Amino acid sequence: MSYSHRQPRRRSSFSSGWKLRLLIAGGILLFSVFTFFMKGQTNPITNKTQWVDMTVKEEILMGLQSAPQMGTPSRDRESQANVQQIGYQLVNSLNQDLQRRGIQNPYQFDFTLLADRKTVNAFALPGGQIFVTEALYYQLTPAQVAGVLGHEVGHVIERHGSERMAKGDLINGLVRAAGVAGGSNSGSSLASYVGNIVHMKYGRSDELESDKWGVLLMVLSGYDPNEMMAVMDVLEKSGGGGKPEFLSSHPRPANRREYIKEIIGQLPQEAMQGLRR
Repeated sequence: MSYSHRQPRRRSSFSSGWKLRLLIAGGILLFSVFTFFMKGQTNPITNKTQWVDMTVKEEILMGLQSAPQMGTPSRDRESQANVQQIGYQLVNSLNQDLQRRGIQNPYQFDFTLLADRKTVNAFALPGGQIFVTEALYYQLTPAQVAGVLGHEVGHVIERHGSERMAKGDLINGLVRAAGVAGGSNSGSSLASYVGNIVHMKYGRSDELESDKWGVLLMVLSGYDPNEMMAVMDVLEKSGGGGKPEFLSSHPRPANRREYIKEIIGQLPQEAMQGLRR
């Protein structure tokens, strides 16, 4: 008799705990989604609405504060000067094009060659701080350097860093909600894995979007955008095509080539005349 009386109470306790977890998880979920959609801002250059984690001024400040931690600047003064010259040439061409359309560029771009001869890489911080390693730079022609730097300028213009930070906050909220609802570490781990996959998907989209900017800025600055193909060759030889695309944060160079060809094919013929390699 005593056993039959206790059993319903155990079920009731389990049911109450499960409902409480769902209630808490639902609150976390709603708060995360609400917070994310409150972050909508209009991109000052592209005029599209984005959900980003910072204002433009905050991006610039964060980039300036973080730049010294990105690595040691190269002691090769000539190469350092070349990187800066090409980078500022791209930015000046961009600013002239924006001014013709009545748009003001709010970003403070700067370009740094890093003293790293082992890592083939280039990257941008939110706000306009752009870096390229010696390991990549020494394999490129000036036109190819322009393509790499133009690509990184595209990341800044599209606010990819701040955008991914906002998405990261949303995904972390979803992970917490899933962990609470599941009541176990396994549920949280699964949600975290799914979250990482979503992050990678956005990374591939960002790279292609920035490739388009690289092509457009090369043309505006008088460089032949077909030289971007040679950049893909360098990346592929350096291992850029070694990982399966689905689990890579960047598209395979072969797939990026096809996209670059498509963008170049959309350019007017007169824009392709007299460009330098």
